[in-house]
Amino acid sequence: MGKRRGVSAVNVVFGWLRQQSNKVKIALGIILSFILVVFLKFTVHNYNHFFVASELIHAAGILILIYKLTRQKTCSGLSLKSQEVTAIFLAVRLICSISMEGDIHTVLDFTTLVSTLWVIYMIRYKLKASYIKTLDTCHNYYVLVPSAILALFINPRTSYSYIHRVMWAFCVYSESVSVLPQLRLMQNAQIIEPFTAHYVFALGIARFLACAHWLIQVYETRGHYLWLLGAGYFWFPVALVAEGVQTFILADFCYYYVKSVMEGQLVLKMPV
Repeated sequence: MGKRRGVSAVNVVFGWLRQQSNKVKIALGIILSFILVVFLKFTVHNYNHFFVASELIHAAGILILIYKLTRQKTCSGLSLKSQEVTAIFLAVRLICSISMEGDIHTVLDFTTLVSTLWVIYMIRYKLKASYIKTLDTCHNYYVLVPSAILALFINPRTSYSYIHRVMWAFCVYSESVSVLPQLRLMQNAQIIEPFTAHYVFALGIARFLACAHWLIQVYETRGHYLWLLGAGYFWFPVALVAEGVQTFILADFCYYYVKSVMEGQLVLKMPV
């Protein structure tokens, strides 16, 4: 009885949300995100843990894809182009990480890269028959070329070489839009099966944690952190915007994902 009342209350809430304008939905989303960031600020003391958690959740999302590909023997609903962009920025970031850091982030990047390359191999060769190429319509150069051009001009001013700085900036920019081909495919398909939805939702959570890290750092330093990285140039504000863009891109999907889960729907339907 209590469970039915809970589901009914959820339906009422989501029904009310559906009736609101996009401006109201965006405002409510910003307020909720702000509340979550404040909660994280007072519960997590080492802010570096946000990045580690973000990378772990991304890796968990890849494991979900591996389970789907090995158990269901199908790659239907997955964007090969999105996986290729992900592999490219992970490879570049791994090179930078080995040269500049060599810590837990390097291990996580390596593990996630190997897993992503395996997913690409399965889609391209083993499960090629189930790959719906006609729905995967967002070309990689739409994502990679603007990221590379922006990285050439706006990158962190550090003691590392220019090429390392450009590579690092490219990672940040390309990662922020790497999910676009996947979202485009889902928009074309309209119906998303559970494992693909779980994977994209994991990406949304990962990006929110990374974005929360930067926002909390800005607050803690009263805005001075904006200029600590980049020697007073545009690097950090642009990097922060890039993180915010991906979080905003995934926010709409996460809304429909949570709605479907709360209503007990196994298959997620995207709006037209």
